[in-house]
Amino acid sequence: MAAKFIRVAIVEDDQDIRESMVELLPQSGDILCVRSYERAEDFLKEIDQLMVDVVIMDISLIGGMDGIQAVRQAKVKRSDVQFMMCTSHNDATRTFDSLCAGATGYILKTANPQQLAQAVRDIYSGGSPMSAEIARMVVSSFPKQNQNQNLLDELTTREQEIVHALSKGLSYQEIANSLFISIETVRTYLRKIYEKLQVHSKVEALNKLFPR
Repeated sequence: MAAKFIRVAIVEDDQDIRESMVELLPQSGDILCVRSYERAEDFLKEIDQLMVDVVIMDISLIGGMDGIQAVRQAKVKRSDVQFMMCTSHNDATRTFDSLCAGATGYILKTANPQQLAQAVRDIYSGGSPMSAEIARMVVSSFPKQNQNQNLLDELTTREQEIVHALSKGLSYQEIANSLFISIETVRTYLRKIYEKLQVHSKVEALNKLFPR
């Protein structure tokens, strides 16, 4: 049986960073770089036909459309693709704006190759790599009194426990510890939750269960 590769596209205007990602990510053994772009406009021209699972998007593209605008347009066309923002500094406001636009997580450009590869794996498997500060901003944007009760009722008691834990900003490991289950069991429950809600990520699930 052929190995399953995570197909990645990169949108980054810094040539050195872009070429470094293209070279280093495939060395992880389970990630394949299918395309790289300097401009968001060129990426958007190909997004409909692009065979890709994860897009690493520079949040501050220069000389045209920025990463937030690009994700907002791309997510409408390809809701199945996970977008991870890449930024040179921990800009909480712009990162939060990108998540609102449809991104699922972010990583700093100072991350080493192992951290970048792991973030790609996490976002592909339904995680949302982000700092505690950004997580708190995301969680605070979901009013707890505005629950979609019909959708919550479709989930089992344990699945509801997990989504409520997510809504409080708990990490997968913290959820596993609080429920006395393994982190892999948490991931298994999340896959079932995403399937029931017809979403592809934690942020999308919380948006659907706790609409603004």
